[in-house]
Amino acid sequence: MPVGTTEQHGPHLPLGCDTIIVERLASDLSAEFGVLAAPTVEYGVNAGTEEPFAGSAGLRRKTLHRLMNDLVGSWEAGGVREFVILTAHGQDPHQEALSTLRTREAVVRTVDIFAIPLSQENGPDDVPVHGGPVDTSLLLYIDGGLVARDQARDFLPTPREARRYRHGGARAIPRGTPGSFGRPTTATADEGARLYGLIYDRIASRVFRREPA
Repeated sequence: MPVGTTEQHGPHLPLGCDTIIVERLASDLSAEFGVLAAPTVEYGVNAGTEEPFAGSAGLRRKTLHRLMNDLVGSWEAGGVREFVILTAHGQDPHQEALSTLRTREAVVRTVDIFAIPLSQENGPDDVPVHGGPVDTSLLLYIDGGLVARDQARDFLPTPREARRYRHGGARAIPRGTPGSFGRPTTATADEGARLYGLIYDRIASRVFRREPA
């Protein structure tokens, strides 16, 4: 089950950035392992912002939790006994909604693809993955036509701003930022290919039990 978001990631990336990444992963994993891919849930718990961004639309944590419980419950009643939820949004409220689902017997695994260790060349550990070089590189690899590179703007948050983002604090995206964190101007399609392969292989080996290459 790919679960994305519809929220701004800076002026250089599409609103559905997270959704596009997890849909591609779900499609590729489904093809390799013969696992059914569920229709995408395109809305999640968005990061708060000090000013509105046109097009962004999200759910409250309780709403996403109830939605996912309803879907998982319906499919479990129809015989599904294992679910793998893929998401590319690491904020605590979003993760909590997905990782506390209730089932009778089915096993649910929630995979935050950005919880997979990435190399230090992507930037300092305290910079959230939100429209920065990781997101931008992955989109350049998946579909470069969706990235407006001439509009990318770098912004490094303070440690306090980074903590507020991760924990879902009010107005987590401060006023005056481009809406993204990190240095998206350094992103490349080659780096996106490397990151995609790293993420894909880790999920394949840890979740689907494929031996890593």
